Amino acid sequence: MLVGRGDLGGVADAAWHCRNCRSQPNAEWRNRSRLNVSELDWGRLRRWLGQKKSASAAKWPKKQYKNLEVILAFWFQKQVTLAAKPRGFHLITREILAACPQINEVAVGMLHVFIQHTSAGLTINENADPDVRVDMETAANQLCPESSPFIHTCEGPDDMPAHVKASLFGASVLVPISDGRLNLGTWQGIYLCEHRDHGGRRRLVLTLQGKAQNDE
Repeated sequence: MLVGRGDLGGVADAAWHCRNCRSQPNAEWRNRSRLNVSELDWGRLRRWLGQKKSASAAKWPKKQYKNLEVILAFWFQKQVTLAAKPRGFHLITREILAACPQINEVAVGMLHVFIQHTSAGLTINENADPDVRVDMETAANQLCPESSPFIHTCEGPDDMPAHVKASLFGASVLVPISDGRLNLGTWQGIYLCEHRDHGGRRRLVLTLQGKAQNDE
């Protein structure tokens, strides 16, 4: 049963999971459907699923398809712009959570955070003592000092070191989601690694994938 694309926004894969299927015990996934979901209107989506579930169950022999349950897996993506921050390491976990409340709707999944810049990076580290972030900046400057004999100097002395540091720290982090929360360790937080003196606003792409929590 293929379903036409709706205007719910983002991308979701809805599948009927059939347990205790006597006629085909190995066929766990049946009648796979695909929707477009942008705003993740979960109430509307659940009503849609309820209608399809009822219609599908009516067509299937009740003795063969017991305990029919809906499993909703989806993809969601949005771009976030962070306000300009001074050079250094900054906790941005709360900003990410505020920008992506859809995380609360995920039972189990992953959040991928990607930064669209070559002079700033992302990493995960200590979220409690601010001295750690100061020491991270000190260590990064020691690893790649501005006094190094770089050739690319047309954008200022802090630019080429920023490129090197961005590659060392990386452009993305991947965080598991459990029961509507980022499953970070007690002392872990997501850092923006700002390597320029005046880097300006930074763009992040948040990509969310997982199984949605539902009321069933």
